[in-house]
Amino acid sequence: MYRRAKIIATIGPASQERATLREMLLAGMDVARLNFSHGAHEEHRRVFAELRSLADEMDRPLTILQDLQGPKIRTGEVPGGQIELQKGGA
Repeated sequence: MYRRAKIIATIGPASQERATLREMLLAGMDVARLNFSHGAHEEHRRVFAELRSLADEMDRPLTILQDLQGPKIRTGEVPGGQIELQKGGA
């Protein structure tokens, strides 16, 4: 049976071991999402390699989605706990 919908699973500390990833593929995971807002690049590289290895071994197509962190505004410590923002101000 052909499905148009895809099952996307976020891979994290509780699901990144090879045996768990295999079970997720067997359960129907089509897309493995890696959240690059958390974790180290070396850990993501290891999980990526495990996923590719398992997909090849199981002869299953698998998409790997790398969710990248967007821009964040960081102000640091604000004297008095608040600040008034002005349009066009520097």
